[in-house]
Amino acid sequence: MKRVLKSLLLLSSLLLFTPQVSMAESYRIDAGEKFLSGIANVATGVLELPKTMILTSQRENIFYGMSIGMAKGVMHMAGRTLIGALNVVTFLLPTDPWVDPQYIWEDFKTETSYRYRQAR
Repeated sequence: MKRVLKSLLLLSSLLLFTPQVSMAESYRIDAGEKFLSGIANVATGVLELPKTMILTSQRENIFYGMSIGMAKGVMHMAGRTLIGALNVVTFLLPTDPWVDPQYIWEDFKTETSYRYRQAR
């Protein structure tokens, strides 16, 4: 009887740890994803300049795209690069992406936007 009780106690205590194990696995995935997206955004932030100029030229006209589009592109380039660097530094604190689209190549026809969300 004691052996059965000990076995049940051991089994129930092991079942208590399974949610923590799955949370630890998702934590590693989220932290790794944040780190890699940060590296990618630092490396590809410079592509925001031509992307924004092209999008602005298509929406308005070529002169507006070359002037205002360039200014917006410089701001988006700085924003994506700085947020990427911040993601690399703080990758141990997984959060939702602050840049939309998360990677510049995800949706090249959408202008970049920024948002802040709580930690996951």
